[in-house]
Amino acid sequence: MCGIVGYVGAKEAGLILLEGLRRLEYRGYDSAGLAVISPEGRLCTVKEAGKLARLESVLEEGMPRGTCGIAHTRWATHGAPNRVNAHPHWSQARDIALVHNGIFENADVLRSKLAELGYAFETETDTEAMIHLIDEAFRENSALEDAVLAALHQVEGAYGIAVVSSRDPGKIVVARKGSPLLIGIGKNGENLVGSDASAVIQHTKDVVYLDDGDCAVLTSEGYRVFHIEQGDVQRSVHQIEWDLEAAEKGGYEHFMLKEICEQPESLRDVMRGRLLEETGDVRLGGITLSDEELAGIRRIVITACGTSWHAALIGEYMLEELARIPVEVEYASEFRYRSPVIEDGTLVLAISQSGETADTLAALDEARARGASTMGIVNVVGSSIARKTDFGIYLHAGPEIGVASTKAFTSQIVALALFTLYLGRRRNLSILQGREMVAALQALPDQVAEALALEPLTKELAAEYGDARNFLYLGRGYQFPVALEGALKLKEVSYIHAEGYPAAEMKHGPIALIDDDMPVVALAPRDSVYAKVVSNIEEVRARSGRILAVVSGDAPELIGKVDHLIEVPHTIPALLPVLTSIPLQLLAYHAAIYRNRDVDQPRNLAKSVTVE
Repeated sequence: MCGIVGYVGAKEAGLILLEGLRRLEYRGYDSAGLAVISPEGRLCTVKEAGKLARLESVLEEGMPRGTCGIAHTRWATHGAPNRVNAHPHWSQARDIALVHNGIFENADVLRSKLAELGYAFETETDTEAMIHLIDEAFRENSALEDAVLAALHQVEGAYGIAVVSSRDPGKIVVARKGSPLLIGIGKNGENLVGSDASAVIQHTKDVVYLDDGDCAVLTSEGYRVFHIEQGDVQRSVHQIEWDLEAAEKGGYEHFMLKEICEQPESLRDVMRGRLLEETGDVRLGGITLSDEELAGIRRIVITACGTSWHAALIGEYMLEELARIPVEVEYASEFRYRSPVIEDGTLVLAISQSGETADTLAALDEARARGASTMGIVNVVGSSIARKTDFGIYLHAGPEIGVASTKAFTSQIVALALFTLYLGRRRNLSILQGREMVAALQALPDQVAEALALEPLTKELAAEYGDARNFLYLGRGYQFPVALEGALKLKEVSYIHAEGYPAAEMKHGPIALIDDDMPVVALAPRDSVYAKVVSNIEEVRARSGRILAVVSGDAPELIGKVDHLIEVPHTIPALLPVLTSIPLQLLAYHAAIYRNRDVDQPRNLAKSVTVE
């Protein structure tokens, strides 16, 4: 959710922190602020409510000077998104500053205790209790890291924090539990901290991912990692695989459009070096199980949130149809609260673009505690889910900055297809079936490029239907999750109310809503349920609904029965969701543009949900 960046070195910290905030703003844009220790040893803090541009305008009048500082962009949890509640928070003496991502669950208890000690509270946030705990601990500790450690022993909940103090200048102390943090190891005495790699990529590709319970001290002379309970620890140095250019708009007006248009290449990257044409199989180096162990998998539970959950539903259809194994898809936010049954032979598969989604991590922890084998499908190398699972698949899709996920979604579908093929070829799938699927996967990126040529049409449709108050998306089989995802995209970026529904279930309630003011997007590619979907379209037509039909190839049966035909290339049913989702992404994007919405930073949303 919130974004954290910190810098210590020989350069002026302010501009570096501000650039880091620009790259992290997709994590939250309710407020922003920074704190820098001046050459005179004074702590200078500037913060503003609203998007980063407001802070930038204030800093144009004068950037705090100093070579050590921290900064924050906020997605509000506790306390209104105003200037008072913005981070950094400071101590009463204005000599300690702290930024925080997460939730301190015992903040109310701590506030009462601290009030009795004479501390006054200025904000409504849970974070302010932590800054006062550090201040109190400083009475018995001369080193900032010792004061932070003493405070951490008193808090409950999830956190990623960074702290600086004029009492112990020239250092940044950081800690994480449940909220991601990494250290960027720069050159010439530069060290950085960030919520993700985008915050540090301009300065270094060498990063250290902190584990839960880790703390670290960063100075211009180096860094030290220690565990809150275990003392000094060693963490591996990883290299970021992508370049700074990948996190830029690259000439596009918005990240969302750029990422939609990147999908041919992102899908090639998911499959690169993994397809085995001759044997109709795939090579997945991240799958560490033997064929015998794979044969022992009797049930798969997929857990995810949001768009990743929709990809999981498509994976359920694939795995059951082609690998012939029972699959359940669970909302990660509900999984651990209903005492799930985990038997021998159960594989729990966690899907997350960031690899840091709090609910998915919690579901994963529950599965591990119950003895399940665990697998991850993530985009971010070194992420928490990647480190916690027994094995997995990286997407290699590159950074996804737009808050509404697009290329990660289709990459997740393809990763699930690869896993399905891998598992199926070791169970019941013939070499001929495998070769057919490999050929379809190989053709898919070029077919996605063809589907992207629908952009002018989707722009026209957005202008025609962009004033609608409601949309209904209908699909059957593999296309039902696409209907859910199409509706979600429209809601996320245009703020038009939309619902995805199984087409046959429309008769059990939603049909009452259909009139000539209700656009209906019908997903009708030529698959095993095509004729059934045509019948559902007739039902909508009989009630004067305006119909936008997404088809694969020619659809003569629908000519004259729908208002608009949106034609994508044809492929095997398991991969059709990749192609049918493309025009829905474009429609959502152009509807948002038509309605003058902030496409990349939709209201109330953040890219990575790291709180429960």
